[in-house]
Amino acid sequence: MSLIVFPAIDLKGGQVVRLAEGDMGRATVYGDDPAAQASLFAQAGAQHLHVVDLDGSFAGHAVNAEAVEGIVRTFPGHVQLGGGIRNREAVERWFDLGVSRIVIGTAALKDPEFVKEVARDFPGGIVVAVDARDGFVATDGWAEKSDMEVIDLARRFEDAGVAALLFTDVGRDGMLKGCNIDATVDLALAVDIPVIASGGVAGISDIRVLSLHVNDGIEGVITGRALYDGRLDLATALALAAAG
Repeated sequence: MSLIVFPAIDLKGGQVVRLAEGDMGRATVYGDDPAAQASLFAQAGAQHLHVVDLDGSFAGHAVNAEAVEGIVRTFPGHVQLGGGIRNREAVERWFDLGVSRIVIGTAALKDPEFVKEVARDFPGGIVVAVDARDGFVATDGWAEKSDMEVIDLARRFEDAGVAALLFTDVGRDGMLKGCNIDATVDLALAVDIPVIASGGVAGISDIRVLSLHVNDGIEGVITGRALYDGRLDLATALALAAAG
């Protein structure tokens, strides 16, 4: 099994952006055609894509639905979508439109029974986002910090049938500081659910090190700003990950 590299498309106001530390006020715009960006990632060899409706994360419902639908139509591989998906109707709608996996964050903390229910009803389709700020779970588009520790939230879903945990160190996201590999691996070793690393990927060295931990439960890695800034070549990252 090899590491999955998920290039990221974050959507704000219909544009492709990256945030610094999850701060909506610190967004860098990288393009105004999300579907075209998805096509470029596909041309580089990507078979998986991670898409986030940032506005939806704060609103609690889809805001950039049109852009997401364009991405799903354009991208030939698997699209993993998060951002404001907090009820069954939304989950079913996105699966019907062709999304492969749904990422649920805030609802995982606030309505765990809902998450367990859809994880059971859509096997392999639900990813729980475990967003960490100083070791505690961040919610509502990372604007709020809860009093629950990351490991406690992860263990809540141990037997729920979720496909993976998406672990993000919010303090590193979009900062190119390097992924918090130690914390990510610690989480993977502590639970029986595959873990996807996210937040702070700075370059090929992060991909190389994470590839060494696939057998520890690291399923994949999400990268955004490093790709857009040219610090990481996607084709090179995909080849390294595939080589194991």
